[in-house]
Amino acid sequence: MIRFLIRVIVNALALFIAAWLLPGITVGTEAAASATGSNAAGDILSYLAVGAIFGLVNAIVRPIISFLSIPITCLTLGLFAIIINAAMLMLTSWIMSFTPIGFHVNAFFWDAILGSIIISVVSALIGWVVPDKIDRGA
Repeated sequence: MIRFLIRVIVNALALFIAAWLLPGITVGTEAAASATGSNAAGDILSYLAVGAIFGLVNAIVRPIISFLSIPITCLTLGLFAIIINAAMLMLTSWIMSFTPIGFHVNAFFWDAILGSIIISVVSALIGWVVPDKIDRGA
């Protein structure tokens, strides 16, 4: 359970950085935030919710898509994995459209592609810093 929570926080941080760098990725209700001022707690909860959904999409859908696309991934020497990651980001955007939390990716090219690259790099960097297993002692 703690491992899942750490993964949600890592996803939330990666999504925050991607949304900060790319204007085509938005998280939260920014129209309401600009009218009423910044709501830091609401933004943090929005990023955590989107991180949880993104983690579930990557845990459930991505392995199936990756398995089915092994031939094209091998043919492109692994570059098709970027397209798969971008598709998972777009799927998360579609799923989040049914919730009150706003998460929107404007376009597959280039917002989702660049967003998936940024999220992958940030997740890898944070994954090096955060331990994968937590020692609970004896």
